[in-house]
Amino acid sequence: MAKKDLYEERAEALLEPIAAANGCEVYDVEYVKEGGSWYLRAFIDKADGVNIVDCENVSRAFSEKLDEEDFIPDAYILEVSSPGLGRALKKDRHLEKSLGEEVEIKTYKPIERQKEFIGVLKAYDKDTVTIEIEKDSGTKDMVFAKSDIAIIRLTLDF
Repeated sequence: MAKKDLYEERAEALLEPIAAANGCEVYDVEYVKEGGSWYLRAFIDKADGVNIVDCENVSRAFSEKLDEEDFIPDAYILEVSSPGLGRALKKDRHLEKSLGEEVEIKTYKPIERQKEFIGVLKAYDKDTVTIEIEKDSGTKDMVFAKSDIAIIRLTLDF
């Protein structure tokens, strides 16, 4: 397992009880390098949405726990936030919660001469994602191999 994956997994395990104590759940944790700096990003969520106070409370407690454990040798910036409205659906639990919702799928390579698809998330399994898309003559199910998907996220309704 890569260093990044180990850090994310351990950080998520530390974050779970902290988020729960604050009435939230862990949506995702990522450890990424951007512009020469490392970032440990924790995304939290709850049914009625998180606010700045939730993020602040979780951030303080999480920061203290990370300082105690001190398992990441690199200097990094800690960010705690909501996953946002157009959240990426990275894990099966994200897909499960989003069944029946409208999603946008971007693929690495064109499929039927396009790389972006919008439709209702109908199903998924360990290898595929199925959405129902609107076509001229009605609707059609499209099945995508997960390995072909660059990103899948909820669409934004304005």
